[in-house]
Amino acid sequence: MPSSEPIRTAAVVTHGRVETIGDGLERLQAVAEHNGVTLLFPADEREKHGLPPADDDVATADLVIVLGGDGTMLRTLDRFIDSGIPVFGVNYGRVGFLTSVSAGELENGVERAFTGDYRLLELPTLEVEAGGQRRAAINDIVLISSTHGRVVELNWQVGGEDYGNVACDGMVCSTAIGSTAYNLSNGGPVLVWGIDVMSITFVAPHTLAARPLVVPRGQSLVATNVTADIPLSVLVDGAPLTELGFEERAAVTFGEKRGLLALLPEVTFVRRFREIFP
Repeated sequence: MPSSEPIRTAAVVTHGRVETIGDGLERLQAVAEHNGVTLLFPADEREKHGLPPADDDVATADLVIVLGGDGTMLRTLDRFIDSGIPVFGVNYGRVGFLTSVSAGELENGVERAFTGDYRLLELPTLEVEAGGQRRAAINDIVLISSTHGRVVELNWQVGGEDYGNVACDGMVCSTAIGSTAYNLSNGGPVLVWGIDVMSITFVAPHTLAARPLVVPRGQSLVATNVTADIPLSVLVDGAPLTELGFEERAAVTFGEKRGLLALLPEVTFVRRFREIFP
């Protein structure tokens, strides 16, 4: 979806380590002042950067500018999920798959974003229900052995059909945007941005029969821990949610919430993929 509306207010989220972005915040503030854009800071960002207290309502922002890597991008997308506010990233991390420009291109990239020269990519979500909790994920939901080096046995069902038990280190359920992360490193399929499917990939399965499976919207996964002495950890976009004991289960479904990623027009899936995975 293209955007043409100029930005008047922008929320700011930065890398967890202040030193990582160097003079990035000052450079961003200069671009905002030049373009007449008001910057809004969440309370934790004001404290992090030593800014004076203010009652900024970031929920009213037209755009969110992130100075960080993919971890910061994911936390920000989760924070603004279903808000309708797009998130635009300047890469201060290692990979920056979800960002639009490098740190060296901050001025030009952010100025273009402030003038509305970006397109919007709607990000489908997955939801997991486990241990009495429910959480949405932009990237992936991981079920993993809580004891390093110990194999767990999982029973898994998709769309109400039983696929049997698999001994493994765990499994990854990813969206298209998350398919190039933990899913890919475990041999899962690469999914082009915009495809509304879920990839299910096992982590170190102890069988040749456990192949990745791509599931369409409308079907869900139910995974049960059938290992008597090893809990199963549930991670949502890398953050711990809960642990599942023997015969406890996690249900992963397609979410109704959506994230919104702002990208410069020339930043396509193929270009980004070839830059990062040459």
